Amino acid sequence: MQFTTYQTEGFYDEMFQADGTARPHFQLVQEIVQSLSDGQLLRYKHAAERLLLQLGITFNVYGDSAGTERIFPFDLIPRIVPSHEWERIERGLKQRIHALNAFIDDIYHDQKILKDGAIPAEVVTSAVSYRKQCQGLNPPWGVWCHVTGTDLVRDRDGEYYVLEDNLRVPSGVSYVLENREVLKRIFPGVFEGLSVRPVTTYPSHLLEMLESLAIRAGSSPRVVVLTPGIYNSAYFEHSFLAQQMGVQLVEGRDLVVSGGDVFTRTTRGLEPVDVIYRRVDDDFLDPEAFRADSMLGVPGLMAAYRAGRVALANAPGNGVADDKVIYAYVPDMIRYYEGEEPILPNVPTYLCWRDTDRKYVLENLEKLVVKAANESGGYGMLVGPHSTAAQREDFAIRIVADPRNYIAQPTLALSRVPTIVDDHFEGRHVDLRPYVLCGKDIYVLPGGLTRVAMRKGSLVVNSSQGGGSKDTWVLQAPGAPAGGGQQQ
Repeated sequence: MQFTTYQTEGFYDEMFQADGTARPHFQLVQEIVQSLSDGQLLRYKHAAERLLLQLGITFNVYGDSAGTERIFPFDLIPRIVPSHEWERIERGLKQRIHALNAFIDDIYHDQKILKDGAIPAEVVTSAVSYRKQCQGLNPPWGVWCHVTGTDLVRDRDGEYYVLEDNLRVPSGVSYVLENREVLKRIFPGVFEGLSVRPVTTYPSHLLEMLESLAIRAGSSPRVVVLTPGIYNSAYFEHSFLAQQMGVQLVEGRDLVVSGGDVFTRTTRGLEPVDVIYRRVDDDFLDPEAFRADSMLGVPGLMAAYRAGRVALANAPGNGVADDKVIYAYVPDMIRYYEGEEPILPNVPTYLCWRDTDRKYVLENLEKLVVKAANESGGYGMLVGPHSTAAQREDFAIRIVADPRNYIAQPTLALSRVPTIVDDHFEGRHVDLRPYVLCGKDIYVLPGGLTRVAMRKGSLVVNSSQGGGSKDTWVLQAPGAPAGGGQQQ
């Protein structure tokens, strides 16, 4: 397969410049791919798909009548981020997470940012994920967002923008680790000549961060991963991370609160739990504190947490900063708490609760992307240029009925990466979700999940909407200790 017929079509292309020549950091990959014999890349592709299935790297699509698990489509052409670009991304993410954490802690304590008028109070108190039950809580190290998946996009200008913050139970990091493993096993030659930063240390960084949250003194705190169960779309990831960290995977029924402490049921009886990495939403975490009908949570868990007898990651209540309306104020948070300008800009955002913004949005629905404040997975969204008149009319009614619940953004010309389609390459739109761990320190995994809109022209990259993924390579900085491509 050759790139001779590949067209950038006016979009920012991660691999090729506008004149059709490969960007310097992609030239070796281009040469290796083009040196393959006829049909070899497709044989690699089919081998990768078989391996993904064997490894069980699958996900469920809610509402899929077939009820079957599918592999997350994986494309062999990597996305490469040069070291100088990554250095800025990393600084920008650390700045953003630090400010978001300060905001959440402030909101559940003194609310200085609201009293000072930097953010309208009603925007925060009306947020669906604002939890009054979390007022006055003091998580270890004062950290509320321990694991964050921040979605970045590039527009036609090549600039990186933050599309949204995922603070509650962000998923996808297992695909980052497995994509790298699959590419190394199926197509090791593609790494030759490039020093790619490793991703395999993520589970050890995650475990170290989780253990640092333990309240009780001791050399080996007991950490568990709390999953909603096998029917959750990200169950593969929950079990994978527990296995990689060497900790127990539990469901709510496996845990019990007794005497103010949390225990896990084992064949040896009850054993104390110090830290819970929870992959269960706030609403279902504790039927005594949140939804009384939850069968997934642990009765009394919030009381134990409030009393400092167990640590939870991510902290309950942090979803207030996941709200897409509050997202629009993160640059203001950075200025307020950090005293700096944002390193990574937001996508320009119209807030439909503002009269002037709402008027503009309603008059320009065919040009904009409209999102509900608390939906995820590509749901509750209108992509104006790809919508029908009936869909726009439906969204106009929704916006007028509940303006607080909607934002709108320009339709970005998302950057593209060459992707294998049948027996040739075509450009497909991508985003990037780096993962950030925050405990005593902040760690950014070098790379992240590059999600690919596999349908031609589509801007929706979510796996539940037919998206796929690519391995994401961050190159070592010149002069940095070489890791050796194939060891990554």
